[in-house]
Amino acid sequence: MKAVVITTINPPTETIKRFIEMEDTKVYVIGDRKTPKNCKYAGTEYYSVEEQNKLKFDLLKHLPYNHYSRKMIGYLCAMRDGADVIIDSDDDNTPVLNWRYPEFSGEYETAGKGEFYNIYQNYSRLHIWPRGFPLSYINKSQNIETEKKQVNVGVWQGLVDIDPDVDAIYRLTKGSPCYFFNNRPVVLNKETACPYNSQNTITRKELFQLLYLPTTVSFRFTDILRGYVAQPIMWEYGYSLGFYGPTAEQVRNYHDFFKDFLSEIPMYEHSESIVGAVKQVVSKDSTMVYNMYKAYEVLYEKGIVKRDELSTLTKWNIDVCTLT
Repeated sequence: MKAVVITTINPPTETIKRFIEMEDTKVYVIGDRKTPKNCKYAGTEYYSVEEQNKLKFDLLKHLPYNHYSRKMIGYLCAMRDGADVIIDSDDDNTPVLNWRYPEFSGEYETAGKGEFYNIYQNYSRLHIWPRGFPLSYINKSQNIETEKKQVNVGVWQGLVDIDPDVDAIYRLTKGSPCYFFNNRPVVLNKETACPYNSQNTITRKELFQLLYLPTTVSFRFTDILRGYVAQPIMWEYGYSLGFYGPTAEQVRNYHDFFKDFLSEIPMYEHSESIVGAVKQVVSKDSTMVYNMYKAYEVLYEKGIVKRDELSTLTKWNIDVCTLT
């Protein structure tokens, strides 16, 4: 079973309706205090705040309200119901009619020789970069040549047309709509990092533990931080991060770009150092739970997350281990 997890503070959108129509797919919609009362999300597993509080997850008491991290409730419900893959989307990311994702194992074009890699350059001629890409790299030239290899992909990130996931600096200074080329999938080599988000993203069952969304950073940083923590851990277990051409379109809900910029400042400040810090403390000989804890422990020591993150992560790990 494929599970789609979406958070919303809006009435039902075209995105939600489109996912409901897909075969072998269960849609989980997670509300918050700002979600309109008495909205009906027919065809979905919808959890209002009141219904969330009836669930038996240890994590619940540690999650802030009006924060993107409440999406983790949907992940746990999907695990409880036996999901084989979990698909992240947002209520303004509408999948195309032939929406799909590549197989997790196979022979794919691979790219990167370490450091940070701007995957958008493989799919566009615009000077565009994904949210969370280190600012010191945005004007650096990169070699986008690829080589075919047999790989195991742990997470697939599908690109999104029209208003893709970029940072507030791009939107404030450029803001150009983007239609990506429908090129072949590209998988990043070990120790080559690129930010990935939670908007058109597929995670395989073996890595559900890595879906943890940090609760003590802003909503513009949480999924990017998650991805930067996940990548060094994936490398240790022989999994890679892959990207493929656009399979969704975003007509973005209203945002104040300057407020987005302010909430992204810690992301700009720390994104370049996170991967290296996590690489130093994780090991293939340790469990994923232990590696996750060590990763967030070092991020706490560096002042990137707060101390409460460690207790919230512990509750998440307990819930995930119980369900899987």
